[in-house]
Amino acid sequence: MFLALVFFGFFQGLLLTLPEEISAQRIYASSAMGTAGIVQCSNRPGTINTAIGCIDFNDINLTSQFFLRWLLGIAGGVALFLIGLASYQIATSQGHPRRLQGGQELLLSAIGGLIMIVLSVFLLRFIGVDLLGIF
Repeated sequence: MFLALVFFGFFQGLLLTLPEEISAQRIYASSAMGTAGIVQCSNRPGTINTAIGCIDFNDINLTSQFFLRWLLGIAGGVALFLIGLASYQIATSQGHPRRLQGGQELLLSAIGGLIMIVLSVFLLRFIGVDLLGIF
């Protein structure tokens, strides 16, 4: 169950931007000298189509939400990788106390880091959205 939640957290950014990326149309802005090289998404000025999705640079709220989704997804993926590495260390320790202790410490550190990330997101959302109304 826990690994499913971490897996969902890793792909949260991908899942939330996937429909937008599929429907995005590339429009090349042209200038008097030819193509300017700026790629916009779905006729929206101020957006740039990148490999990770459309980034809207007109609104700082949308830009920060975009990057926060990706960073949280990457953090969840790193936590998933560390949990898998720790479980591999524990499974292959063969009764050696140092290797077993190292795997247990890595597992606790990965879970603790994931909990800190989740709590920080809730705290920032509470302060930024509910109290101050920034986002």
